[in-house]
Amino acid sequence: MSEIGKLPEPPYYAVIFTSQRTDGDRGYSKMAEKMVQLASHQQGFLGLESARDYELGITISYWDSLESIKEWKENSAHKVAQEKGMEEWYKDYSVRISKVEKAYSFKKV
Repeated sequence: MSEIGKLPEPPYYAVIFTSQRTDGDRGYSKMAEKMVQLASHQQGFLGLESARDYELGITISYWDSLESIKEWKENSAHKVAQEKGMEEWYKDYSVRISKVEKAYSFKKV
């Protein structure tokens, strides 16, 4: 998502994926692109925001329901990426799921 804050009015859900990567790419970037494309076509997907530096990555995906999140977690291609991540790409990661009940933003014009 190129702009932040382009989401419907709450309530909706946020999946917050925080990670520390291993050294080297080893196909990570290509798989990450593929997962964004795949998720964007998943029913219930609302948007994505992501930031990464050398030590920490944070990706927040937004969903219309807990059921949509569950279906994404169980997606077969996503499962392959999850397994590869645990084997090769991540030192550690954390997933948090939250219900967004209020949202507001600021944009300098």
